[in-house]
Amino acid sequence: MSNEQEWREAGIESVFSGVTVDPRKMKRQERFRHTMAAWLAAGLLVTAAHAGAQVSLPTVVDLAERNSAQVRVAVAEVQRATAGLQEAKDVYLPTFTLGSSAGYTYGFPVGQPTIYNFTSHSMFYSFSQPYYIRAARAALNAAQLGLKDNEEQVALEAALAYIQLDSDIRQLAALEEEKGYAERLATIERERLLAGVDSRMEVTRAELTSAQVDLRRLQLEDDASQQRQKLAHLTGLPESGFVTDSKSIPAAPNFSSEVALDDKATPGTAGIQAAYANAKSKQLTSSGDEKQNHRPTFAFGAEYNRFSKINNYQEYYLRFQHNNFDIGVQITFPIFDANVRAKARESAAEASRAIAEADQTKFQSSEQLYLLRRSLRELAAQRRIAQLRSELAREQVEVIQAQMQNGSGSPNLPPVTPKDEQQARIQERERYVDALDATFQMFKAELTLARSLGSLEDWIHSSGRP
Repeated sequence: MSNEQEWREAGIESVFSGVTVDPRKMKRQERFRHTMAAWLAAGLLVTAAHAGAQVSLPTVVDLAERNSAQVRVAVAEVQRATAGLQEAKDVYLPTFTLGSSAGYTYGFPVGQPTIYNFTSHSMFYSFSQPYYIRAARAALNAAQLGLKDNEEQVALEAALAYIQLDSDIRQLAALEEEKGYAERLATIERERLLAGVDSRMEVTRAELTSAQVDLRRLQLEDDASQQRQKLAHLTGLPESGFVTDSKSIPAAPNFSSEVALDDKATPGTAGIQAAYANAKSKQLTSSGDEKQNHRPTFAFGAEYNRFSKINNYQEYYLRFQHNNFDIGVQITFPIFDANVRAKARESAAEASRAIAEADQTKFQSSEQLYLLRRSLRELAAQRRIAQLRSELAREQVEVIQAQMQNGSGSPNLPPVTPKDEQQARIQERERYVDALDATFQMFKAELTLARSLGSLEDWIHSSGRP
């Protein structure tokens, strides 16, 4: 049974299919991507200088996928794997060397001192080499899938940082209004204290509310600064003045239907496919190492030497001649080599470990996907509660405003005061900020789930904005 059949029986045939490698095409695409990224970044920098550094979500993600250090590392790994595949193939190409070992000898000539020599040798046939080539091709496949997985991860990080920054900006605007209401409330309490209406404790309570707003605002400003720095590192755009475009953020992915989620089979992400492709590479390498213990190796060689009389060859050889040439095929039959056998056992253990790690990655991804699906219901309920509290607080403000203008409508109810209005406005802004935060937490879980299902890129570009 062949290795490919063994892998198919293991149930992972679909993980390895569908990837064709063309190194020259890949290099052209890579150069094109870097050129386009450079021009796009330059254009964005010029545009940002005139438009307050406002860039859309799809543009930020595209720049992050091209410029982040994580992606550059993955690109370098693809280049290394490409060179490794070429190296495995090139053992069949003959090598050519030109050298000289001229020198003086006394007595019977030792070695082969030559004026110049020309040699060539190559692998003619090896039972192990086809497995090494297939292993290198699988390693390149794993590197390309790893690059795709890193690009998806960077896209998720950039999108979450962008959306969180946009949420922070809106929350800061709401806290600025809440700060104004808190200061007016503190002023009202001081006036009521002087009038003997309220105690000093009410003034302290109002000042505490204002201080709490200041603390939350500082926390949001720090978080917004952190998100700007992260986006700057990912995209290469300037950190200062980074402004989001809320209209470029598409609506959150719809995962509200639990039946639809359960019916959709869990797909193998690029990371899982890369893990299994790496395991296949290790398995093929192990097969190649194992065959070195029992299969002969055929090599081709040719050599030309030009000897000189300065070494007195003619005195010791019956028919001395200057030109010497040999060509032939070398056949090596392995009898016993403890080092090669140990190497085969080592590569077999590495293959077993790679398969176990790939299975572990798959199981962890499946468990994470399950938890994300189940957490969506709880997060949706929390967001709904936060939104209802925000709506209730806003309606309360409207009721108080109407009562201040028209009265309470009942002689038994106490009149509404400006203090009541400011307290209601403070609570409304506070509930609005909580609703924004709950919405972001729901958004974060939905995007993480979209990343696990392989639909994140489609969602990012669904707005139709460049």
